[in-house]
Amino acid sequence: MNENFVFVVNGQTVSVSEEKNLLDYLREDLGLISVKDGCKEGACGTCTILVDGKAMKSCILTTKKAVGKEIITVEGLSQREKDAFAYAFTECGAVQCGFCIPGMVIAAKALFLKTLNPTGDEVKKALVGNICRCTGYVKIEQAILMAAEILRENKEIEQRECKGLIGSNTGRVDAVAKTLGTAKYARDYKVPGMYYGSAVRTKYPRARVLSIDYSEALKLDGVLGVLTAADVPGNNYIGHLEFISDWQALIPVGEITRYIGDAVALVAAKDMKTLEEAKKLVKVEYEELPAMFTPEEAMAEGAPLIHKKERNILVREVLKRGNSDEVIKNSKYVVTNIYKTPGTEHAYLEPESALAIPEGDGVRLYTSSQSIFDEQREVSRLLGLKREQVRVTSAYVGGGFGGKEDMTVQHHAALLAYVLKKPIQVTLTRQESINYSVKRHPMTIEMTTACDENGILTAMKAKIIADTGAYASLGGPVLQRACTHAAGPYNYQNIDIEGIAVYTNNPVSGAFRGFGVTQSAFAIEANINQLAELTGIDPWDIRYRNAIRPGQELPNGQIADNGTALVETLEAVKDIYYNNKIAGIACSMKNAGIGVGLEDIGRCRLTVENGVVKVRTSAACIGQGIGTVCLQIVCEASGLTTDKVVIETPDTHITPDSGTTTASRQTVFTGEAAKKGGLELRKLLETKTLEELEGWDYYTEYSGITDKMGSDKKNPVSHVAYGYATQVVVLNEETGKVEKVVAAHDVGRAVNPKALEGQIEGGVVMGLGFALTEVMPVKAGVPQVKFGTLGLFRAPNVPEIKPIIVEKNKADLAYGAKGVGEITVIPTAPAVQNAYYKFDGNFRTSLPLEHTFYKK
Repeated sequence: MNENFVFVVNGQTVSVSEEKNLLDYLREDLGLISVKDGCKEGACGTCTILVDGKAMKSCILTTKKAVGKEIITVEGLSQREKDAFAYAFTECGAVQCGFCIPGMVIAAKALFLKTLNPTGDEVKKALVGNICRCTGYVKIEQAILMAAEILRENKEIEQRECKGLIGSNTGRVDAVAKTLGTAKYARDYKVPGMYYGSAVRTKYPRARVLSIDYSEALKLDGVLGVLTAADVPGNNYIGHLEFISDWQALIPVGEITRYIGDAVALVAAKDMKTLEEAKKLVKVEYEELPAMFTPEEAMAEGAPLIHKKERNILVREVLKRGNSDEVIKNSKYVVTNIYKTPGTEHAYLEPESALAIPEGDGVRLYTSSQSIFDEQREVSRLLGLKREQVRVTSAYVGGGFGGKEDMTVQHHAALLAYVLKKPIQVTLTRQESINYSVKRHPMTIEMTTACDENGILTAMKAKIIADTGAYASLGGPVLQRACTHAAGPYNYQNIDIEGIAVYTNNPVSGAFRGFGVTQSAFAIEANINQLAELTGIDPWDIRYRNAIRPGQELPNGQIADNGTALVETLEAVKDIYYNNKIAGIACSMKNAGIGVGLEDIGRCRLTVENGVVKVRTSAACIGQGIGTVCLQIVCEASGLTTDKVVIETPDTHITPDSGTTTASRQTVFTGEAAKKGGLELRKLLETKTLEELEGWDYYTEYSGITDKMGSDKKNPVSHVAYGYATQVVVLNEETGKVEKVVAAHDVGRAVNPKALEGQIEGGVVMGLGFALTEVMPVKAGVPQVKFGTLGLFRAPNVPEIKPIIVEKNKADLAYGAKGVGEITVIPTAPAVQNAYYKFDGNFRTSLPLEHTFYKK
């Protein structure tokens, strides 16, 4: 006789006939999508629920353990509570990618059952089990305190009217849906007759596939089918950069795997349990081959070739100006150090997922990524279809940071659906995501920097070796950014930089917030601190003397424009730097836009339908809030209020190609395109009403014209815009714990100050992790971590963060705004390094820093 497990969910008694994971039951059986599956190991907190009034992780419970319990999810909160949380999280700017937010709300509800007048420390403690990778927790904590006040004092919730103008704290267009858990991410999509898919991965980083036998898997009841490379109807090679495309979607029999993430077969089944059983029944015979796990091994004479190239080198970049060798030889002070920065995990809270549905003679995709048009291009190539036969619609994206630029599951879901003619959803487990997705490039940087007796920088020389892993991904562009920014945001032109990206059999390295500059900035900024010590000039002063100013030449030769405000960021942190004994400092610059002569276009369509303007752009919101930015820009340009403007979901068949959300480009490029459309609409509204313009459809674009890397022009334009920043890190004089971070950022013009502060706070916390705690050891090509052991900062560990917004840019381009998504993470690690050098006199040259309060 089967036992029924009876408990209460959101006021309704449920009876379950089998013991199963409680998270799966709540999501799959009851459809409660506010309960998110972030890690399924009890580490991230996205699946937090109330169990008899206590916050618990549903992923570590079962239906049997729930017997007799009362469970509440966000869906089960009272309307008053929902209204309070939605208002507070919107008003405080607490929502970015949003994937963690319902779990945060439940953690807050558990706290409110104890007290409706919590302290800040009590809020931090309540959130200890909930990780956020976007916000830095600051505004989430503020939102929880505001919600408590509303409920405690029975305050009426304001209904604010918002004109949505540039410079106003307009509420995010997606904040309410994300707070209340109604926003649908890729895994939340379900359709009738849907099957589940997954890949059988190689057992060895480098091995020849001798045979694949899936006959036993096909005999298993509930298995729809198994595919191999022989079933690929188009081109089996994919890749984010079309002109490289060296990544095989499936490794064919007879060919060689390159890292543990390589797929050799795809399986589709009726449910996840059957799917996992079927994968185990796929028998693959391998011939294990010698593998290379360091750039040195891969570049050694006679090393096996990972790709069909003369050497295991993806790309070599050289950037030279002036005569650095001669100038270094004649300079008063010279320092040389070798720095090592590690590969790190993006750790976005949402694991990769995609749903593919056969549609006509093509396929429809619902995905979570940073560019739907990149997916359309790669998937259509794989399937041998015209691009228009593949329609891609973006779901909400639960964080990206660069890690969702490459194909992970989209192409596999599409291939299964197209060949097997059924809807297929493919989702990576958290461990699969860690093992198989792209990482930040590990780099070794030999850096020489020189100055005169007054601390004026004279020259630098660097050699950068990047481990690009098994495939190209964006290894070339990342190396370019590491090189073009390696001299720092200073006024000197004698530079000699060589960068080499090397193929290995490690996990693939690709785009990651900061895009190579996090690594090279750590080296140049640390070297400058040593020069400051040699000259007897303090680290703030040496930077101020050398800081790039409008009209001067950057090290890459580009003339700094009138909006350049590095000096102003230094001045903004001067008092905090000098008023604290143990304070470290670092500066940085970061491009907005792809630049270096490559095509870079932002596009937008404005369409008047049913009395509102629909803003159509494919720009992916991965937490940075590009939808809200476009809303405000269109409102500013057109004169319309926010209730008359709607931001459409990115869709390849409706929205124009606005390019990838990368390189801090969307605010500038798509923002400018949206501005052009808004200004045109303003002209029309001078003589007509919005209702009279019904059906009006207007397309605009902005193209950034730049010069290629290594251009022989005297003053090439590498990028259309640069942001600048200075950060100061203050340590406790006794313990060495980080007490405060002050982050002054030249943003051009702040479109939405509160959202901008959230970007800075989140970037600082990510930078602190990079500097102090985040680890991803890899042994024989296999990451040796779980989500819970990555070393991610949690709320109680976050110090005080003070963002300072510096606005100087008067340029017309995008109303003067610059992208800020990446630069926020760049100066933090070198500033921490400088602070610890003051703390104990130990000059550290590798990350994460050792022998600190955080890493003994």
